[in-house]
Amino acid sequence: MSNFLKLNLKQFHLILMLLFVQQIQAQNQYELNSAWKCNPIKSTKESGELISSPSFSLNNWKPAVVPGTVLTTMLANKEVPDPFYGMNNEKIPDIYNTGREYYTYWFAKDFKESIPADGSEVWLKFRGINYSCDVFLNGKKVNQKVFEGMFLRQSFNITKFLAKDDNNRLAVIVYPPYTVGNANGGQGGDGTIAKNVSLQYTAGWDWIRPIRDRNTGIWDKVYIEKTGKVNLKDPHIITLVPEKRMPDAIQKPAIIKASADLENPSSQKVEGTLVYTIDGIKVSKKVILPPNSTTTVSLADLSLKNPRLWWPAGYGKQELYDTKFEFIVNDKVSDQEAVKVGVREIQTDWNAHTASRQIYVNGQKVFIKGGNWIISDAMLRFTDERYDAEIRFHRDMNLNLIRIWGGALVERPEFYAACDKYGMLVFQDFWMSGDCNGRWVDPMKKEDQWTRRNYPDNHKLFLESAADMIKMVRNHASLAIWCGGNEITPPEDILVPLRDEILPKLDGTRWFIDYSNSDEMSFNSLGGNGDGPYGIQPLDVFWNQRTFPFNSEVGSVGTGDYESLKRFIPKENLVVPYHDANQKPDSVWTYHTYTGVGYNEFINPYGKPKDIKDFGLKAQLVNYDQYRGLIEGFSSHIWDWYTGVIIWKTQNPWTAMRGQMYDYYLDPNACLYGLRNGSELVHIMANPVDGMLMMVNNDFKARRNLMLVAKAYKIDGTVKEITQVFTYIESSSVKKILSVKKILDEIGAEDGSFLSLQLLDENKQIVSDNMYWYPNVKGEYTGLQKMKAAENLKVSVKSIASGKVQVTLTNPANNPIAFFNRVSLVDATSKERILPVFYNDNYVSIAPGAEKTIIIDNVPLQTKSQVSIEGWNYALKYFNVN
Repeated sequence: MSNFLKLNLKQFHLILMLLFVQQIQAQNQYELNSAWKCNPIKSTKESGELISSPSFSLNNWKPAVVPGTVLTTMLANKEVPDPFYGMNNEKIPDIYNTGREYYTYWFAKDFKESIPADGSEVWLKFRGINYSCDVFLNGKKVNQKVFEGMFLRQSFNITKFLAKDDNNRLAVIVYPPYTVGNANGGQGGDGTIAKNVSLQYTAGWDWIRPIRDRNTGIWDKVYIEKTGKVNLKDPHIITLVPEKRMPDAIQKPAIIKASADLENPSSQKVEGTLVYTIDGIKVSKKVILPPNSTTTVSLADLSLKNPRLWWPAGYGKQELYDTKFEFIVNDKVSDQEAVKVGVREIQTDWNAHTASRQIYVNGQKVFIKGGNWIISDAMLRFTDERYDAEIRFHRDMNLNLIRIWGGALVERPEFYAACDKYGMLVFQDFWMSGDCNGRWVDPMKKEDQWTRRNYPDNHKLFLESAADMIKMVRNHASLAIWCGGNEITPPEDILVPLRDEILPKLDGTRWFIDYSNSDEMSFNSLGGNGDGPYGIQPLDVFWNQRTFPFNSEVGSVGTGDYESLKRFIPKENLVVPYHDANQKPDSVWTYHTYTGVGYNEFINPYGKPKDIKDFGLKAQLVNYDQYRGLIEGFSSHIWDWYTGVIIWKTQNPWTAMRGQMYDYYLDPNACLYGLRNGSELVHIMANPVDGMLMMVNNDFKARRNLMLVAKAYKIDGTVKEITQVFTYIESSSVKKILSVKKILDEIGAEDGSFLSLQLLDENKQIVSDNMYWYPNVKGEYTGLQKMKAAENLKVSVKSIASGKVQVTLTNPANNPIAFFNRVSLVDATSKERILPVFYNDNYVSIAPGAEKTIIIDNVPLQTKSQVSIEGWNYALKYFNVN
């Protein structure tokens, strides 16, 4: 045989080996997410050994939703009505009244898997079961002790349980939380739901009604994983970025630290090599693993040259490296895990002037503008697409942080992946709340403060679950802060080991705060009003009344417009929700947590709503003004009064009307766009009290040669030029310019006025564009009520790229202001809004002689669509997409 043929045979064998390794890597894990069956325990008398036998008939069992809960399965099988619509939730039996057995279910799944012929291992992995379970496979019980705890992953080596004919039956009996709690209308019901290491909101809160099954079920993903002799688990990447950095600069090296857990389930020692690869660079270490052991192996530090850094939204790119860990035995990949790595470092220090903590990313100080998050869906119907849309909405609000509230969960990796993608820092609470865990005296609670203070019942399980969740999400660049609990610390025997042992060992790179409004985060010593305020406020409150210097919760409105309301309120209940002494509020509105107290006081100055559609429009005016005013007020005091603010709250996991920038169906309301406007990186604004024009610059660099253009308008569109002047602002600062109060008072005394503020850069491109509307001297918007129609508004709609549509609104010079226009992408036939769709701006006002361009993104290509435009003084019209 020639040397050429020998060489080609070697190459051929090498190619086959590479293909084999690639095949192992591509097929080493798959999800069991379809064709499940279930049956309630009350109708199931057989044992787990018998049910898990492939010969046992499941013909009488019903289809099950996995991942999912008992309630999602019942809803899918049309056994219960949609609990998010109207009063339907009241038609579903509550577990407190039925007993736990009613929602205790068997789940079964048939799947194909072979017994490995080469000594490999097969693993069954659960990422979340609520609340406890027993697991059976092919007639054998898999777990030696009860698998307990909602926030605990579990992995079982099932190699020896696999069927010889490859036909396997998995059966899991899932029990509800041990203490389900009485949903008596209190925050977390009677509080006893917190005896479990589980979700607290399921017993009800002031923004949600009880979840009837308390989310019982196999609620998170189930996997089959195949490995070689060694199972590679929980790889860990730490990135250190010393010194102060600037985005888009040539960077000094970053330090990469890497480790992984290696599990050897065999009775013999195993020799091999742990390797990880980042940016084409490999780092490896030879190890010997004892039998029946799990070993944490750390690799040598890597100095990564000129790293592509990860930055929060608005400050720079969200660069992510594809990193791979492998464990190699005898030149074969035994197991591998992929990790996306954002190279960045989070730091904090104490601002003595504000008396609060401040956050740094890569050495740069970041003013925190955040939103409080509960959970994506109250029934735990999580999808990558929904996570992506919700986190994108937060990015589009020009926020830079999301706080995960302590009555929910450690969010799923898919949530964190979306935060990595869109540049949202994450403030992650553990599972405590001041309401359930005893901070306050509460007559709605079953047990006293001293007893509640020691919840949950199983402290060991809490710590075990915390350690596991830390491992699950610690590699994400977005994770910035760990928090012991919402408005209360965990009990001392949880707090101390969590803070002093578990977090330093398993992470050690992030700030840990003992509770969400702790003195260590925000010391309220300078005359502030604490956290809040909650609910609608006069705008001067946000500007002039001092609160916690790092405020973890403030704000609480967000009723949607007519299109949003009719999705979950029955037609007969779609009435204007007046709240006066002579009219009782509609029961469906109150059930969905509408807070009319105060709302009407802000809506009525626009004219008492004529009907529900008029109410929805006027509510949007209030929403926009509220959230623009809130974030502007806090921004006006950056580094003086405040180092950060987190809005309570920015989303709802249920069809509620308290604190949301978009509704449950992912339809944004005006809160989102008011907040987006006020949260611009570089922003021009006006103090509502003294009319002082101010610039705020949240960026790391100064902005020079900006032109400020300020104009006042009468209601008829007559313009008064105020100033057109070059200005500048230093980095991360706020600057006062001049007061326009006297001018606005003069022209708006009778009917109110408009104020248009713009900042232009050296290329005459708009950096910030802000338009205010003001009432008359009596606080009424009489001028708006008699505005002429902007009927000559010119509209251009065209497709500019795959999935993108451009809408251009041009207002002729002789027109009045085209005020508060909502642009929507709708189905051409039904005229219903297409959701989710993203708009770079909305609820826009166009001055005479001006033009606005709105980009609509995520337009479905397979749907015939139109664009609708409707404004305060522009009648609803539909336009085809050219």
